[in-house]
Amino acid sequence: MPKHIGIAAVSPEGAALCYRDIFRYAGEVLGETGHPIVTIHNEPFESYLAAVQRDDWHAVGELLIKSAEVLAKAGAAFCITPDNLMQHAVQLAEPRSPIPWLTMTDLVAEAITTDKRKTVGIIGTKMVCFGSTYQTVLGLKGVKVIAPNEADADAINRIIFDELVHGVVTDTSRDLVFAVVRRLAERGAEGVILGSSETPLLIDEVTSPIPAYDATALLAEGAVRRAVG
Repeated sequence: MPKHIGIAAVSPEGAALCYRDIFRYAGEVLGETGHPIVTIHNEPFESYLAAVQRDDWHAVGELLIKSAEVLAKAGAAFCITPDNLMQHAVQLAEPRSPIPWLTMTDLVAEAITTDKRKTVGIIGTKMVCFGSTYQTVLGLKGVKVIAPNEADADAINRIIFDELVHGVVTDTSRDLVFAVVRRLAERGAEGVILGSSETPLLIDEVTSPIPAYDATALLAEGAVRRAVG
């Protein structure tokens, strides 16, 4: 039997997309039987947002540890969190976690370097676009990460928090995201990281005008690979 996968959920939409992607990928590699058990646990989304707004990453780590403890008791062999921004706190949670973590940043970096990209764009929340979530791990591998300009980043940030985390999808927002990706391509991006768990509601690997690296999908695939060994 595959190993039991635990999901430490942050935003409901992001966790739901990851759960869906796990079983889509499991179906591709395992067929119709032998799929892993998946357990989801969440602490309140607003608790994560409040901690981030206070710049209290230790508090975020504590929330992740709480989920890891519940997931371990449920039988999970390892856990993931399908939230790009919260990857910062996984390193804080890991030392006291009863089960190991699999991080999306390493999986995204692996996919990009395997494709031999040297410059990639990123879309996500402003903290992900202008922070070190992907910039550090990719920079160490010689890959440059291009963030959207300030106006584009503000627009995408608003779409994520005002629409996508609530499951709201509009054609206007989809058009805006596609335009941002095209502008990143004009600045030299050979691909784009979909650095928000909810952005696949608007754009994905199939529809993107340049090669897209869907962090949520890559995490789901990585979780299945680890589960089946």
